[in-house]
Amino acid sequence: MPDQNRTIPDPHVEDLALLLKSMSHPIRLKILCLLQDRELTVGEIRTEVATSGANISQHLNILRHQGIIEFRRDANFIYNRISDERIITLMQAMERIFCAGEKHPAND
Repeated sequence: MPDQNRTIPDPHVEDLALLLKSMSHPIRLKILCLLQDRELTVGEIRTEVATSGANISQHLNILRHQGIIEFRRDANFIYNRISDERIITLMQAMERIFCAGEKHPAND
C-alpha cells in the first residue's frame, strides 16, 4: 500500500508546478530533448525544430527566465545548454516512460 503521508512541501509544489508549466509547450519540450546531450546554437535549434528564429528565441527566453537553460556567447554564436542536471534526468525519465518502444498513434 502506498505511503499516505508522502507529500511534497508546498514551496516545492509551487516551484515544481512553475517548472513543469514552463516546459509544457511542444516546442520547448523539443528544445529540451535536443539539449539533453549537448549544447546547441540558436540556429541549430531552429533548424532541428523547423520554426522561425523569432519563435525559437521566444521559447528560449522563457526557458532561460525560469533557469531551465543557460547560454554562453562565442564570437557571433549563442550556445544553449540545460542548466540543471535534474532537468536532464526528468527529460530522460519522461522519454523512457512515454516514448520508449512505442509508436505514435498518428504514425500508424
